[in-house]
Amino acid sequence: MADAAFKQRAHDALADTNLKTAIDRTTGTAETKRAIAVEAFPEFQAARSRAAAIKDHVIANLDHYLIEFERNATASGAQVHWARDAAEAAAIVTKICTDADAKIVTRAKSMLGEEIGLPHALEEAGIERVETDLAEHIIQLAQERPSHIIWPAMHRTREDVATLFFKDHHPPPEADDPAAMVASARRVLRAKFMAADVGISGANFLVADTGATCTVTNEGNAELSTTPPRIHIVTAGIEKIVPSTDHAMALLRVLVRSATGGEITQYTTFHCGPKRPGDADGPEEMHIVLVDNGRTRMIGDEFRQMLRCIRCGACMNHCVVYRQIGGHAYGGTYPGPMGAVLTPVLDGLAQSRDLPHACTMNGRCEEVCPVRIPLKTLLKAWRVRTWDEGLVEKPLRYGLGLWGFAARRPWLYHLGARMALPVMRLFGRGWIRRLPLAGGWTDSRDLPAPAARSFMDQYRRQQKDARK
Repeated sequence: MADAAFKQRAHDALADTNLKTAIDRTTGTAETKRAIAVEAFPEFQAARSRAAAIKDHVIANLDHYLIEFERNATASGAQVHWARDAAEAAAIVTKICTDADAKIVTRAKSMLGEEIGLPHALEEAGIERVETDLAEHIIQLAQERPSHIIWPAMHRTREDVATLFFKDHHPPPEADDPAAMVASARRVLRAKFMAADVGISGANFLVADTGATCTVTNEGNAELSTTPPRIHIVTAGIEKIVPSTDHAMALLRVLVRSATGGEITQYTTFHCGPKRPGDADGPEEMHIVLVDNGRTRMIGDEFRQMLRCIRCGACMNHCVVYRQIGGHAYGGTYPGPMGAVLTPVLDGLAQSRDLPHACTMNGRCEEVCPVRIPLKTLLKAWRVRTWDEGLVEKPLRYGLGLWGFAARRPWLYHLGARMALPVMRLFGRGWIRRLPLAGGWTDSRDLPAPAARSFMDQYRRQQKDARK
């Protein structure tokens, strides 16, 4: 992903009023519900600190807990596979499916699956992939990627979804209201649940002392994806490990409130091995694919704290940039502030150097993060790297050099500010709609015309009047 591509996507998103409507509907509701949930939970800040401490402990002892998890998962009957990168992870999953002669694979929502390119890998192998999460089903019909890690179809309005369902569902929905469309999706997906040879899920947590994996959903689709098929495959990043079920529950307390504003998600399920003698249901085989894909490299650098992330999406819901351009503009698997930190790790800084700069540094993401990730600091670290590695475009480097020259000479800086004010006022009456050298701003929004005097001039006059 080149800078020019990101800027063009952002420009297109800013001009899409339908997208803005869709984002506002969801993020506004999420922000309100989270605030209510946090207010009703006085211990939330203490819970955040505990959650961060749990994740830091695990990161510092990752090798120990991964070995313990593999031992206990294997003892429960699961088969554990290790993948160094995305290609190896996708190859492992695809081989399990082809060895099983799978024709239909159901998949519960998993951003890790998107990260390793699993949808594309299954398609190339000729395996029918059925997304069972309702939002993922929508974007599969639209042939898109998720735009949010919790609500993948956030960018789609109800009217958009109705159009997709009437085109692809047979028979079509009885009406275009939400209840009728949900019923239509249920009719289409339920048959696939029962016909699938393999079910694939992610994992919100991997429990070291039991070898269990934990999934959290609001629709129950994970349970229907993993229980009826004869083979269950779990794909999970190695950072998802926790020492025990108690630690998983401690993290769930902050995850759910941050993600959806609830106390607990409707379906929280721990899977521990395949079906045993006497069990009423469950898969005959369970495979767990543990994925590194740059995570161990993060342990040794300044981005170590990003491994705390529990994928709640709160940083996106409160990000003023994300709420203007949506998730697809970011171009990577993970959008928003957390994506701006992770994408350079996954795709390389040269390919995503513009993302750390797509931030106002207002800090709202950091304020709401349930595991206290210092997102501003990490984004700044990427900015420093882009400068040190010579990845900043020459005009910007020269511009910053010129600004730095003036900023180190206050008399020159103030002179420039006084000269700029009357010039800027020539381009607007109250608001500036077009301004030379500022098209990146004025193409998408109006710029307030500056005051007659600079801040420092007004301050000095105020101080002078106060002394009278």
